[in-house]
Amino acid sequence: QLQASGGGLVQAGGSLRLSCAASGGTFSSYSVDWFRQAPGKEREFVAAINWRGGSTTYQDSVKGRFTISRDNTKNTVYLQMNSLKPEDTAVYYCAAQRGSMFSRPEHWGQGTLVTVSS
Repeated sequence: QLQASGGGLVQAGGSLRLSCAASGGTFSSYSVDWFRQAPGKEREFVAAINWRGGSTTYQDSVKGRFTISRDNTKNTVYLQMNSLKPEDTAVYYCAAQRGSMFSRPEHWGQGTLVTVSS
């Protein structure tokens, strides 16, 4: 199971850190992703980290502002979001899959809402 948390209301230019806590399974063997879905829009990929944490990938619009990291001792993946923009407003979901971070997610957590005010 995946549990996302850390969303909230923040002003443009501010920061938030999302957490995705995992229970059950061998978390350290899973790559983890963050997706988001804005109102009226399709869900989109945001960032991913491989099972070791040595490789990451990001959507172009968040590069340089968001950082994904993981702590396998705590079974948790983080998404540090800085310089937030109103267009970052969305429900953020974490997902996980065995092996490559480019594989299709197998497990999904519930979303956490991020609202960025202008």
